[in-house]
Amino acid sequence: MLNLLGKFLILFGSFMILLGVFLAYFPKIPVLGKLPGDIYIKKENFVFIFPITTSIILSLVLSLIFNLFQKLFK
Repeated sequence: MLNLLGKFLILFGSFMILLGVFLAYFPKIPVLGKLPGDIYIKKENFVFIFPITTSIILSLVLSLIFNLFQKLFK
């Protein structure tokens, strides 16, 4: 039981570190949010951003990472 809890805490901590790095450097990554397929509408007092392609790519990458962790910690 404690072994599983320890592995979960390691995984959660790693995820939090990666999330922190991503949030700290997100504005400096020029590609994210500007891929073909991302919707960006800017008018006088209104900006609408819907990053469809970026969301799909991030979902695939995170799915691969979580599947890798799942196989490692089984």
